[in-house]
Amino acid sequence: MNAEDYKKVISMAVGNEIEAYNFYKAAGEKLENANLKSIFSGLAAEEKNHQDYLQGLLAQAKPMKFDENADYKIAETVDKPALSISMKPADAMALAMKNEEEAMAMYAELAKASSDKEQKEMFESLSRMEQGHKVKLEGIYSDMAYVEVW
Repeated sequence: MNAEDYKKVISMAVGNEIEAYNFYKAAGEKLENANLKSIFSGLAAEEKNHQDYLQGLLAQAKPMKFDENADYKIAETVDKPALSISMKPADAMALAMKNEEEAMAMYAELAKASSDKEQKEMFESLSRMEQGHKVKLEGIYSDMAYVEVW
């Protein structure tokens, strides 16, 4: 992959962050449970911060630095189903959880491909943040999907 290909991947990541923000915001507005409403509002705010950060990265004059000889298979994360508010809460949570998992993996791969220390650290940080979202969603999902345990 060359630098332009990586820019396309980051642009796609911006789109994913916008999609996640819109989903979490809309889902949070529809929920009646105050705790879940707060969780989704917080996730929406974090996704907005990721979007802003990535857009700033694309807009900066400093060129991004990647090992252009490596193929880290980032494109495999591109095909994702559209988010929908009309699905069952457990299904929406499962989809959100999978989206966070894909984002976490994509940022980890971008970190591996980065040859600039600051850029690598930024992608590693984004990957950890997405992992935190995934873990939070997994806990909620297990409570929703496996209610018979409780």
